[in-house]
Amino acid sequence: MKINLRFFASVRELVGTGQEMLEVAEPRLTVGEVRALLIARGGNWEYALAQGRALRMAHNQVMCDADTVIGEGDEVAFFPPVTGG
Repeated sequence: MKINLRFFASVRELVGTGQEMLEVAEPRLTVGEVRALLIARGGNWEYALAQGRALRMAHNQVMCDADTVIGEGDEVAFFPPVTGG
């Protein structure tokens, strides 16, 4: 299964890319499982996406939680919370 990953703001700066195509063997994954796969890369990936960090996630441009199931060709995005002023 291929998934399009997008990274925004400080997450993008830490991981060094704004987007990536990820190919996984599993036929069914959740957004949280994708996050765990990326954390397992270590280094800045682990820091940027750490479980204790304030982080927002979206599935196909709709805010979601870690239990959201994704499919072939879906987009998953990670970004810090946004505040206004």
